[in-house]
Amino acid sequence: MTATILLQASGAGGFGLQQMLPLVLIIIVFYFFMIRPQVKKQKDQKKYVEELKKGDKVITNAGIHGRIADVSETTFLVETEGGGKIRFEKSSISLEASKALNAPPPAKTETKTEKAKA
Repeated sequence: MTATILLQASGAGGFGLQQMLPLVLIIIVFYFFMIRPQVKKQKDQKKYVEELKKGDKVITNAGIHGRIADVSETTFLVETEGGGKIRFEKSSISLEASKALNAPPPAKTETKTEKAKA
């Protein structure tokens, strides 16, 4: 009788593990495909904003283009192309758009026709 109880107890434990395995796998996949990339993106955004300085061109999340005129602890004073100045929170600067705006232009490569003309 004791052996039967032990077999039933060990069988029930294995069955519970089989039920939990898909849930654990879903959590792991969710972490690597959803949470981890978002945390990395937030770190990149924070680092980029901290590195901005006076004179850098930026684009805000609202789509306003301008150049940084002044930097304070939590805000930027952005001078727009129209000559006006607007104060923005540091978190409102768009990482992707501003990086593309400040990236150096790609080096021009000569084509075969240009080489032939020279």
